[in-house]
Amino acid sequence: MSIRKMISLHPDVAGHNNEPLGNAVHHAMYCAMMCMSCADACSAEDMDMTQCVRTCSDCSDVCSATARLGARRAGSNEAVLKDMLELCARVCDACARECEQHDHAHCKLCAQICRECAEDCREAAMTISA
Repeated sequence: MSIRKMISLHPDVAGHNNEPLGNAVHHAMYCAMMCMSCADACSAEDMDMTQCVRTCSDCSDVCSATARLGARRAGSNEAVLKDMLELCARVCDACARECEQHDHAHCKLCAQICRECAEDCREAAMTISA
């Protein structure tokens, strides 16, 4: 089962190019969980990881909200969706930069998913006319 498939089956989006939005929603769902897990792992590290915990937690929340907005296709709120996708990309970039400063494997993995999510969110935002 795939959220990409679910979005493409929605009656209100038939005939539209749903692939970029489906990819963004897919990555945002995963990124939300990866960031939450990274924040949890950072909180268990022996060093002060307060900023990384905060950045990952914020990113998790923004990704989660973005995924929910992107999966709702009934009606129209394109301006908000486009703004949210753009915000998600910026927040993911910030989280990736923060995580890339640390040598922890969980931070490296988090940075990678954040970069992928940011790219997909930017691509999806470009396909939405607000």
